[in-house]
Amino acid sequence: MDALHEAGSRNANGPPFPACMTEAQSKEDDGRIPDSVEGGWVDRAAPPVLRPYLRLSRADRPIGAWLLLLPCWWGLFLSAAAGSHGLRLADAWVFVGCAAGAALMRGAGCTWNDIADRRLDAKVERTRARPIPAGHVSVPRALLWMCLQALAALCILLTFTQAAILLGIASLLPVAAYPFAKRFTWWPQVFLGIAFNWGALLAWAAQSGSLVPPAFLLYAAGMLWTLFYDTIYAYQDIEDDALIGIKSTARKFGNRPLPWLAGFAAGSTALMMAAILAAMPSGSTVALAAALAGAALFGAHLAWQMARLDIADRRNCLLLFRANRNAGLIPVACFFAAAIAQWT
Repeated sequence: MDALHEAGSRNANGPPFPACMTEAQSKEDDGRIPDSVEGGWVDRAAPPVLRPYLRLSRADRPIGAWLLLLPCWWGLFLSAAAGSHGLRLADAWVFVGCAAGAALMRGAGCTWNDIADRRLDAKVERTRARPIPAGHVSVPRALLWMCLQALAALCILLTFTQAAILLGIASLLPVAAYPFAKRFTWWPQVFLGIAFNWGALLAWAAQSGSLVPPAFLLYAAGMLWTLFYDTIYAYQDIEDDALIGIKSTARKFGNRPLPWLAGFAAGSTALMMAAILAAMPSGSTVALAAALAGAALFGAHLAWQMARLDIADRRNCLLLFRANRNAGLIPVACFFAAAIAQWT
């Protein structure tokens, strides 16, 4: 695997691989990222000319799109469960639109992040094979790719309610600020949480047309969840980050992350339960029980992750980080069941 990280500065238009080049070196020059999903569709099926751009958007690592999307679905279904009408046909488009928009905006955000971090990425073992530091995509082309993804996401956003459109435009501020946070604060995960959970507010507004206090409680629950999973993720880079002066919660917590992670997990679960109770003070008992079960099982999944965490094992940190897709899907399923129960 180390051969993957001996990143060269060759351009994608460089000479063909020498016959003696190892398989690992060939993979690196082909642009494959070390922590991408093994055998993913980008490497198997995407046209070679598009692969560097899809990798720039992290299409070969879909977990980030899931983590951006799941708070959207939380907001959509809890808002539906809180309303007297339950789910409506129009909510099907919000569901689909959030999925497409999350994929596009995650791609645009990652592209912006890699533009801003290109010099730092070249110094970190896990990131030096990314398309920009590896020389497979130029900065001007990356900027164009970012704009195309953002414009496509805007077309989807414009089909939502006015409140959701305004929230979507406002989300550009934390997205733009996040790449620079690690340069001046030990808590860049807070900035990531602000950006990544914005969809909880946006989807709530898209479903109901307005925002109420429970939406903000759900948003806060998502922010603490982001602090939880991205701290685990950051332990993969803790040694390189220390060498080049990049700040993170992983470096701040050092060898004792569990008390912090337990606090984030407990706080996230409690805030999610508070959002449910505030959103559903009356109505179906079955719906309330389903929603609360979602929060409880979500908290149990975070506890399961902590029990298996080994911060010295990069592979362990990556797998537990990815496990948060399943953690976030639990409230989605339970809030959906609550919305159905409220409607029936």
